[in-house]
Amino acid sequence: MRSTYSRRLFLSSLPALRAWGASDNVFPSEAKRYPDGATEFEVVRMTDPAHTCRLPAYYSHAVSRRGNFLVYTSDRGGAVQAYRMDLKNFASRQITDAAALVANTLVLGADERTFYYADGGTVYAASASNSRHKSVYEVPSGSTIECVSVADDGTSAFVIESGAGAWRLRTIRLMGSGPTGSVESPERMRDPMPRPKRAGILYRRGGDLWLVNYDGAQNHRLRVAAGGVGPAMWSTDGRTILYLSFPESGKLLHQIREFDPDTNEDRAVANTSQYVAFGRNADSSVFVGASESKASPYVLLLVRSVKRELAVCEHRASDPSQVAPIFSPNSQRIFFMSDRHGKMAIYSVRVERLVEETES
Repeated sequence: MRSTYSRRLFLSSLPALRAWGASDNVFPSEAKRYPDGATEFEVVRMTDPAHTCRLPAYYSHAVSRRGNFLVYTSDRGGAVQAYRMDLKNFASRQITDAAALVANTLVLGADERTFYYADGGTVYAASASNSRHKSVYEVPSGSTIECVSVADDGTSAFVIESGAGAWRLRTIRLMGSGPTGSVESPERMRDPMPRPKRAGILYRRGGDLWLVNYDGAQNHRLRVAAGGVGPAMWSTDGRTILYLSFPESGKLLHQIREFDPDTNEDRAVANTSQYVAFGRNADSSVFVGASESKASPYVLLLVRSVKRELAVCEHRASDPSQVAPIFSPNSQRIFFMSDRHGKMAIYSVRVERLVEETES
């Protein structure tokens, strides 16, 4: 079924879009709606699978608190650039003109008037109100930027870089005075996740989760449950870490678990239908997961209080770990990625009838 599109609505959105970005490249909606074949929920494929589109890293700020826009990357013009999509009419505006944008470094700032990204070896802060893109960090010669994240108060950025056989996690001060520092490892480092309301950074080193202070002190491995460790994220208040645990026995179910880094207490939250990626809503009362089951390649909701699941739609991604489902800040939509129709595209489903609205 071909999606409908209002030319009047699109044209009326142009002045607002022109004030948010670096170029005049505006693209009309590519959205297509269809009923899911397994559940009949309406799914919106928001981007054209003729080109590759990706959301920012699952732990990064990607969707505005009001739920009216999101940021993403696409190679629709031949080179990977960042875009802002209006979630009312699905029109997109190119917001970078980078020579070598690093796709998983895009992140929306806490004030939602700024965004950050890496172009080659330089991290930029870009203003949403004009075309100014300011350099905030440049890696040493011979190093490469892998990941970028920003603290929830907007004061610090965190950069993982690699070079000379080592990986480094650096704290970059964006405003005011405060701690800066770095840690280094011969093992691969990735996924820097600043701790809400505290000066700590959760990150992945090798196959383990580690926690370090902004200044590089108290760097230590977290003693989570035995087995493989999947995606992890902070609870909204920063008190605990929610993560996927893959038991050593392949016969056991993947679990969502919760770890308290202050007490080292680790407890099971719920078994899952073999999630390999997941997200939480604002109060961690509902989770959204992507199953790796070939027989049931679903995106599912899991209600924490009753530990029950509901299939929302099929993702049918070639690599389920790349589905990376997330909630909108108000918990009324879920977003995910899949290459089921061609190249990687961004999808959404409204879940307001299933999940209570949360404060965003």
